[in-house]
Formats: sequence, structure tokens, C-alpha cells
Amino acid sequence: MGKAKKGGYIEKLLKKADQALQEGVKKADQVLDDAVEIGIMTAKQASKTSKEFRNKAKNEKEALQKRGVEKINKGITAAKSVTSNTENDLETLKKLGKLRKAEVITEKEFQAKKKKILDRI
Repeated sequence: MGKAKKGGYIEKLLKKADQALQEGVKKADQVLDDAVEIGIMTAKQASKTSKEFRNKAKNEKEALQKRGVEKINKGITAAKSVTSNTENDLETLKKLGKLRKAEVITEKEFQAKKKKILDRI
């Protein structure tokens, strides 16, 4: 009968060990499930953040293009204005030359006006 008791202790010990292993496996499964859930949430957040950054970059690109076009148009307008003013100044010089030849203005007046116009050009 002494042997039966010893066998019973080993069985109990093995059962406890088996239960401990099962609990460990359950806990490990729970930890893995939690890790997967956190991974999924992290991936979703990363995707959302990525979309936000793409949208911001797109909006910034459009704004930069718009400002660039506006500056180019201002530059073109300024260049046209300078060209137009220069042409007008040259026409004014021609008219002043005719007025000088017709003796409507003096040489001194002509030179003074000519200097002002050439200084602008």
C-alpha cells in the first residue's frame, strides 16, 4: 500500500504541473492577443497619420504653386510696365527734341528734361 500513496503524489504533482502549463499557455495566448490588438491599433493610427501628412503635403504643394504663379505674374506685369514706361519715355524724348528744334523750349530746358527721363530709364 505504500507504493499506491507514492504514485498518488506523483500524479498530483504531474496534474499541478500540467495545470500550471495550461495557465501559462492561456496567459501567453492572452498576451499575444493583446499584442496583436495593439499592433492593429498602431497600424491604423500610422495609416491615419500618413494620410494626414499626405493631405497636408498636397495642400502645401498647391499653395506653393499658387504663390509661385502669382509671383511670376507679378514679375511679368512689372517687366511689361518697365518696357511700357521706357517706350513712353523714349517717345517723350522724341517730342522734346521736336519742341527744341521748333524752338518752343530752350536747349537748357531740353537737357534738364532729358536728364530726368534718362535717370528713370
